[in-house]
Amino acid sequence: MSGSAPELLEENGSRTDDELPRMTLIEHLEELRRRLINIIAAVFVAFLASWYFAPAIFHWLEVPIMEYLPKGEKLAFTGLVDPFMLYIKVALLAGIFFASPIILWQVWLFLRPGLYKHERRMAAPFIVFTTVFFLGGGYFGYRIAFPMVVHFLLTVGDNFRQVVTIENYFSMMSKTLLGLGLVFELPIFIFFLARIGLVTPRQLLRWFRWAVLIIFIVAAVITPTPDIATQSVFALPMIGLYLLGVLIAWIFGRKRHDDDGADVT
Repeated sequence: MSGSAPELLEENGSRTDDELPRMTLIEHLEELRRRLINIIAAVFVAFLASWYFAPAIFHWLEVPIMEYLPKGEKLAFTGLVDPFMLYIKVALLAGIFFASPIILWQVWLFLRPGLYKHERRMAAPFIVFTTVFFLGGGYFGYRIAFPMVVHFLLTVGDNFRQVVTIENYFSMMSKTLLGLGLVFELPIFIFFLARIGLVTPRQLLRWFRWAVLIIFIVAAVITPTPDIATQSVFALPMIGLYLLGVLIAWIFGRKRHDDDGADVT
């Protein structure tokens, strides 16, 4: 063998980056199970903490539609258990957002064994930025995207008496908030693809036309309305996030080298 055991160890007794132990498939599945259990536990605790405040949280969530309803008008329900089930769903949605730092921390811990030692030091930035982007996406949906959807739909129904149920309203809103929260993680996703060398800034720019097509398809899925104007409200920020991901890949991506040793992006 070309190297002795001491040469494969650092002074503190840990392995070098190239000699990090590899996990088997069973170990990966066991690690995934452990992280999922921790995520469920975190969401459950946050759900219990949010349950008491569920009416107040929903009062905040219904602001986008109450601004357009006639004064004194309220959302309706058709079944006796609908308000109770609504507050369960509201507490669960709030629990997901409140527990997002822990959820993303567990995601990091699952990814951590596959990273080099110097990459593992990015734990704090990863958790901070993924949390900020997730919460930012949800807030963008609450303040900008969803109110535009509500306004469009109520305008279409001007000739009719609008009876909006709490179940229908919350279903549309939760889909929008969670969808945009996940979509706003796109730059972080691109960052990891660039770090492991699967994509380069040049490739991302070359794929830009296809990325725009896919973005508009995703926007059509998470947008409750078929009009292009509202879909653009969802799609344009996603295009901006994609371009931000290109910049991140250019700054932090793994460099490739040609035969002469020059960097190739």
